This record gives sequence, C-alpha cells and structure tokens, in this order.
Amino acid sequence: MKLAAKSALITGITGQDGAYLAKFLLDKGYTVHGLHARRASDTLWRLRHLGIANDVNLIEGDLTDLSSLIRAMEKSAATEVYNLAAQSFVATSWEQPILTANATGVGALNVLEAVRLVNPKARFYQASTSEMFGLIQEAMQSESTPFYPRSPYGVAKLFGHWMTINYRESFGLHASSGILFNHESPLRGIEFVTRKVTDAVARIKQGKQKELRLGNIDAKRDWGFAGDYVEAMWLMLQQDAADDYVIATGKTTTVRDMCQLAFAHVGLKYEDYVVIDPKFYRPAEVEVLLGNPAKAKAKLDWVAKTDLQTLMTMMVEADMARVSRE
Repeated sequence: MKLAAKSALITGITGQDGAYLAKFLLDKGYTVHGLHARRASDTLWRLRHLGIANDVNLIEGDLTDLSSLIRAMEKSAATEVYNLAAQSFVATSWEQPILTANATGVGALNVLEAVRLVNPKARFYQASTSEMFGLIQEAMQSESTPFYPRSPYGVAKLFGHWMTINYRESFGLHASSGILFNHESPLRGIEFVTRKVTDAVARIKQGKQKELRLGNIDAKRDWGFAGDYVEAMWLMLQQDAADDYVIATGKTTTVRDMCQLAFAHVGLKYEDYVVIDPKFYRPAEVEVLLGNPAKAKAKLDWVAKTDLQTLMTMMVEADMARVSRE
C-alpha cells in the first residue's frame, strides 16, 4: 500500500503527543484526521506551533460517545487509529476519578469497539503508561513486570491496556499498546512537572516570578522527548504482528536533578528558588520509574535519541521565548 493511501485517525490530536504524531504522519504522506472534543479554551495551539493546523482534518467527537467514534471511523476511513486521548493528569485523577475512569479507561474500550464495528482490519494503537507499574515490582520495568497502579489514572489506563490485549486475542485486531514512560517537550501542558519547572525558570530569570513550589523532588522518572516517542507508536503499527512495548530511555533522574539542569541553563541555582509544598504530594506516591526498552530496540529498531540535558535546554529556551512575548 502506498503511504499516500494511508489514512490515520488520532484521538487526542490537540495534545502534546497527538500534535507530534500528526506532524510525523503528515511528513510520511498520510491523510491525518483528528478527533476534536469541543472545549471553551484554545485547544489548537500545539498544531499551530508545529505549522500543521490547516493540514489535519478535525472531526468532532468524544471518547465517551461511541456514536461519535463510529462516525469518526466512517468519515476518516482510517487504516491506522491512534488512541492518545485521556484525562491524563495524574493529580486530577484523585479529584475526578469517575471522569478519569470513563474517559481514560472506558474511552479506550469505546475506540476499540468503533474500530471493530467499522473496520476491524484497521491497525490500533493504545497509549498505555508507565504509571501502570506504580509501586514497582522490579527495579527496571519491562513488558513482563507485574502492574501495581497507584492512582485512579493508572488504574484506568490499565483497564484500557488489558482491553487492547483482549480485543487482539478475542477479535484478531491488530491492536498494540505502547507503555510509554515520561516524555516531555515544549508542547507539554503547564500542569506537568517538567513544563511547570521550565516555565518557572523562564519567569524567574525574567523577573516575573520569585519561587517555584513543588512536591516530592526526590521522585525518580525516566524522561524522554515526545518527538522521539511518536515514531515508536508508528513503528508498532507497521509490524506484521501486534504486540506491547515499553518505550523509555532506560535512565532515571530525580525531579531535583531535572530542576538543577533547567535552572543551570539560565545561570541560576535551583536551591535558591524551589520551595517544597506538601500540597503537591500525591496521596499515593510513585517513587521510581525506570523503563527497559530492550524489546523496542530489538523488534522495532527504536531507541530514544534525545537526552535529558538536551530536552531541558529545548524546553527552557521555548519558555524563555514564550514569557518574553507576554
């Protein structure tokens, strides 16, 4: 099949991963459709930032509305479906657990069902997450590590993950899950800790903010660049057989060290500005996440290209430019 004949449907196209994936697929000649849930605030800024807002076809719909997903499948004639949409902020999942379960968990099932009903030959990607590992059962987490989610978000994602496996085994769908570890970029939402840090660095450096309040800065995460990770999503759907893959850098870093890198880029010491605020601690903390990407390297020939230093530099520079324009 020629690439130009391929049509992709991306749920969550206005998010960080959706925007990078849309650009990646457009560059490969795909026709790209995106499920777009109407919201009051500006949701298209990421697509504009990447210069592709006019190149994607937006279809109104919502993960919680199966009828709209069926229509989106019919309109897009999608040969590849990427389910990236979710209520994806972990902290919010304790405040809105039922919404998180419906959007993040049952929402994934709704997309799978729409694929099965409209075009069961379409290839499906589910955005799973390292948060499913939660209270880690092994020092380095792989596809065979037992799950122990520690948030309503992690639990909801685990439901979507297992439903993807179930639809693969029950109905023969080419359905794969990417168990992605933390992946960041200048397009990351301000509520996520990496972007919260780089935005604060820019504001403090430019005299518009005096301190940065954070919770557990000794939590360890495996951080990569979202632009690298969307390639892995695509590679999964090009394989003869569907499967599940851990996508990670294989290196873990504390929030504290991440702060040090970000502040040092503008000649500041994080110790002078970071304030520990107990209100930002999670009800159930995930202390360490460290992914083992060996299977992705062996079967997909995928490795993370961007190290944390480069990522922090990229994000700080983008926020310095944003803040200076305000």
